[in-house]
Amino acid sequence: MGLNLLHSNDHKGAYPKSWYAATATSLAPFPALSGTRRADVCIIGGGYTGLSAALHLAEAGLEVVLLDAHRVGFGASGRNGGQLGSGQRLDQEGLESLMGEPEAQKLWQLGEDAKDLVKSLVAKHKIDCHLKPGVAWTASSKKDVAHLHDYGRHLQDRYGYDQIEILSPEASQKMCPSPDYKGGILDHGAGHLHPLNLALGLARAAAAAGATLHEQSEVLEISEGAEVCVKTAGGEVRANHLILACNGYLGGLNRQVASKVMPINNFVVATEPLGDAVEQVLGRDVAVADSKFVVNYFRLSHDKRLLFGGGESYGYRFPTDIEAVVRKPMTQIFPHLRDVKVDYAWGGTLGITMKRMPYLARLAPNVLSASGYSGHGVGTAIHAGQLMAHAIQGEAEGFNTLSRVPAPTFPGGPSMRSPLLVLAMTWFALRDRLGF
Repeated sequence: MGLNLLHSNDHKGAYPKSWYAATATSLAPFPALSGTRRADVCIIGGGYTGLSAALHLAEAGLEVVLLDAHRVGFGASGRNGGQLGSGQRLDQEGLESLMGEPEAQKLWQLGEDAKDLVKSLVAKHKIDCHLKPGVAWTASSKKDVAHLHDYGRHLQDRYGYDQIEILSPEASQKMCPSPDYKGGILDHGAGHLHPLNLALGLARAAAAAGATLHEQSEVLEISEGAEVCVKTAGGEVRANHLILACNGYLGGLNRQVASKVMPINNFVVATEPLGDAVEQVLGRDVAVADSKFVVNYFRLSHDKRLLFGGGESYGYRFPTDIEAVVRKPMTQIFPHLRDVKVDYAWGGTLGITMKRMPYLARLAPNVLSASGYSGHGVGTAIHAGQLMAHAIQGEAEGFNTLSRVPAPTFPGGPSMRSPLLVLAMTWFALRDRLGF
């Protein structure tokens, strides 16, 4: 079956003990699938991708059945750093080298569309997810600061993007008084939010639009054909179209996607409320991500905790002491927080690709898949769900643009992927740093 992380680190049908789950606007469980259902579209996966696809398809009048093995928003959609970033995960200079400038321009616009979509859905459906503007990219060396400043000007000059503020060392320290950071850029057009509340809000909206959602309905078998048949322990769905929206939790459901998208684990902590001491962490209420290979990302919660993400692992199991894993990079960035109390520590699984771009594919005439957001999924995943909904209705331009991005296959079989992944991603990091 390959890697399947659905049951490796979590309790069946339960959200992890995260700050997000503790503060989420509760949503009553949806019933498990029972018996045989007929639908225009069956969606596997109740994260951002699947919920967005369900919402947009239902709004278009199609009969939609969504299946999730646990709860909606259970996976990366409900556990992530809550950053709604601009563009794509691979920056525009990388996309220009990879695809050429015309395609890079299209991909930039798709990234802008993704941000706008999230903001419009939050407003339209009155989703209480504490959406606020501002994501900063910081750097720890003068070389990386210079690169970020050059990139900010590149976005201004070549893409007409006027939301970038260039941060001098002094401005960077005023925004984030860490001894590790020497400067960066602040993207006022990006944002940050409560990711689980966003997922739950999308689920409410999809159900209200007429989509049928089933939780604790793990898919065991898929039969493709003119009509797809999707089986769970409790029943089956027969549909004209199938959408795979599983990301890092795909397991063995599709070999083609599994060969392109690799699950990795990432970790987050929430400190105790910092009170007036928040200004020693962030002078502005923005999210931050840095330029390290294993990115550190953080922001303040609405109750003034530091939500800090850092550290990765490859394989099935989360580390036994997640707090210790994350505290190490957190205290490198903020030495004065060495003894701060951590109230919540949790892990999650995301999907990454070799090129760090999402993998969108038409696996069969009536089977679509989107995953592999590589840490840039808040906007991209929700947008991908909409793009697949449009593609099923015959409007596939945006889907086709993303599906043209090269997606190399990870080397080796499932048993070899974890060590090979580490080698491959290290190689890509070195290649990026050295500029070749």
